[in-house]
Amino acid sequence: MPAAVSRPLSTQAGFPDRHTTLGAALRHAYDALSEHTYAELAAAGFADIRPAHRVVFRHLAPEGSRIIDLARAGDLTKQSMAYLIAGLEESGYVALESDPEDGRAKRVRLTPRGEAAMEILLKTSRAVERRLDRRLGAGTSSTLKQTLGSVAALLQPPAPAGD
Repeated sequence: MPAAVSRPLSTQAGFPDRHTTLGAALRHAYDALSEHTYAELAAAGFADIRPAHRVVFRHLAPEGSRIIDLARAGDLTKQSMAYLIAGLEESGYVALESDPEDGRAKRVRLTPRGEAAMEILLKTSRAVERRLDRRLGAGTSSTLKQTLGSVAALLQPPAPAGD
């Protein structure tokens, strides 16, 4: 992770105002959470999972997903997603199987190793939420998640007319 992750926003060089925006604060918190999460994964024996793989773990459905659907969900090309999937398959986190709905397509699913990594990701997230509640007050994590959900909903572009 870049050194900027651990530096306070006020000490970063460059355009002074860009480090005081909502986006900068969200990015700083996300970078800190990401750094913590990947350290926990490495400590649990999953050091080969990289931040680039998060798009796969984030969008992979429990019953499996087609590569093209993962690519669309992650805003990647099919080739880029296939590259990430190939690396995860080689490391034993995912397996490819024929898609029962489309014989030409492949479905990606987690292997037992992938499920174990996913469990560490979820366990780490729950631990961070408990830490926030202990340090900042009971219910902080729940309030934060609700507030961020409201911000995301507020910033969604309006649906095109006629939909």
